[in-house]
Amino acid sequence: MKKTVIAALLFVAGCGFAAASPIDSTAVSGSVVDEVVWVVGDEPILRSDIEQMRLQAAQEGVRFKGNPDCAIPEQIAVQKLFLHQAAIDSIEVTESEIASGIDQQIEYWIQMAGSREKLEEYKRQTVSQMRVQLHDDFRDRQMVQKMREKLVEDVKVTPAEVRRYFKDLPQDSLPFVPTEVEVQIITQTPRVGMEEINRVKDELREYTDRVTKGETSFATLARLYSEDPGTARNGGELGYTGRSVLDQNFATVAFGLTDPKKVSKIVESEFGYHIIQLIDKRGDKVNVRHILRKPIVSDEAISQAIVRLDSIGDDLRARKFTFEEAAAYVSDDKDTRNNHGLMANTSESGRTSKFQMQDLPQDVARVVDTLQVGQVSQAFQMTNERGKTVCAIVKLKNRTEGHKATVTEDFQILKNVVLNKLREEKIRKWLTEKIKATYVRINGDYRDCDFEYHGWVR
Repeated sequence: MKKTVIAALLFVAGCGFAAASPIDSTAVSGSVVDEVVWVVGDEPILRSDIEQMRLQAAQEGVRFKGNPDCAIPEQIAVQKLFLHQAAIDSIEVTESEIASGIDQQIEYWIQMAGSREKLEEYKRQTVSQMRVQLHDDFRDRQMVQKMREKLVEDVKVTPAEVRRYFKDLPQDSLPFVPTEVEVQIITQTPRVGMEEINRVKDELREYTDRVTKGETSFATLARLYSEDPGTARNGGELGYTGRSVLDQNFATVAFGLTDPKKVSKIVESEFGYHIIQLIDKRGDKVNVRHILRKPIVSDEAISQAIVRLDSIGDDLRARKFTFEEAAAYVSDDKDTRNNHGLMANTSESGRTSKFQMQDLPQDVARVVDTLQVGQVSQAFQMTNERGKTVCAIVKLKNRTEGHKATVTEDFQILKNVVLNKLREEKIRKWLTEKIKATYVRINGDYRDCDFEYHGWVR
């Protein structure tokens, strides 16, 4: 429900690799007698922790700077420092955020393995067991990421600093900008019949009756039946959430609830149909459980939407009207309709109309890759960011081939290079000071290491 962007491959701070491997990293070859080899603050680092990271890195083909026997425990120790500070600063990660990250990780594993069944066979675990096993690790990863973001939130860079940084930089040191595209899109949502909508509503009414009669709990039904993967595992709980990040219809009902024992009326949102149960209110935030059910779109409805869009595409190619006009009057996509159909790429560095191909939705990228500039595609089916089936046509508005960055054409990219450099410098300075101020005890096997950060050995 939250309007957040979650990367498909998860960040592991400082380790140089993105997502855990589907290969079982719990079975370390040989017999290792576990022991505490480092202590950072009051957090121990076990020899088995180091061996597990070593095995995972080997499976991912990751190479560490310097001796892995020294680099691996140091990277774990760095994460302990971030986690320690996150606890001091009361950094919070909601169960919804953790569940969402785990869902993306498991989906990545399923794609690599070929199917859910093959993944479970390979890991010798059910997906549910994997979720439990991943929970604490993902919580820690996200807390580390939030702590890093907090440490650098006040780092700014001026245009003069950007120009000054790149003024005397050798040509071969300039970053390479991959091919970027600008894409316009028109979508049509296939119509769902009343019979299907009534079926979904009847299911939700049945859930409400069962909770009201005391036959089962709302949380149990959410785990069994909710189609919101980010919250179903946690009994449908969203965590404390502000009104602005929720769907408007959903927020109106959620913030209007007063009795935790009652279940709301059925609510239609941009994601589907919900019932909601209040858990608690705290200031301007509310914590609720919900069950989401999505009507199934029929093949006939999809075919009809495809036909309508192909007819619009034919008219566009015949120049009966412009793509911008069609987007304004025909498109169901509210995010692009008022922007002449132009898709927007939102990231930490801001909002732009330019996408690298890997940043486009997969279904869109596959079609755009076949188009020439100015060409309108045939209609195709896709799943939008809200998880709904839609049909679309796209136009390749512009393509900028890969090139060496220049200040005049790629200022935002170069600004990000300088900004990231300043952020990393601040992180390094913080770590250096944090190491000096934190109790550290290191096993003698590691005292002769050439560490990246000074101050570990005293």
